[in-house]
Amino acid sequence: MTRIGVFAYGSLASPHSAGRTLGRELPSPRPASLPGWRRRWTIVRDNLHSEKKFAVEPGGRVPRWILGLNIEPYGEAGEAGDGQAPNGALFELSEAEVDRLDLREMRYDRVDVSDRVAGAEGFDLVVAYRAKRSHHAPSPPAGAVVLAPYLRAVEKAFAALGEGELEAYRRTTPAPPVEAVEVVLVEDQIPPGNPRGW
Repeated sequence: MTRIGVFAYGSLASPHSAGRTLGRELPSPRPASLPGWRRRWTIVRDNLHSEKKFAVEPGGRVPRWILGLNIEPYGEAGEAGDGQAPNGALFELSEAEVDRLDLREMRYDRVDVSDRVAGAEGFDLVVAYRAKRSHHAPSPPAGAVVLAPYLRAVEKAFAALGEGELEAYRRTTPAPPVEAVEVVLVEDQIPPGNPRGW
């Protein structure tokens, strides 16, 4: 039987969040890292035309663009690696469960990182999610924000991953390039089982 691992580097690193999507309680993941890649705030969602719409709380302003975390291999823009491999959580899932994650991670492509992940011994295949070209924003669009609940959920997941993992996350992740805002969900067409806090 093929053993499949998923390298999670953002909100998916939370067993609670991933388990909510998959409909089962997940065991604690294994810490891992992804040398040769970097973690950045370069995935963008159109908040006005997506399956969920958020307004800033208080005030009710509806921002057009929302940024999230993404991973990118070094070298695409000619830059050299800085040795700061992003850390993450490694889950073992079935093929059907990975297919289900594809629905959750609708703005990402599933990519094979088997030959890059450090800490993935025993897995036949390791995948991660990388921003689709249509959702990749090397520079944030004007007026973009980061959702504060998302930011808190990611940091909570890394704090629970093990000693030193939150510090490693902070060391290998730039600060959000835009304001982090408190929000309220104002329109909801979210597929069942997907987190609703961001």
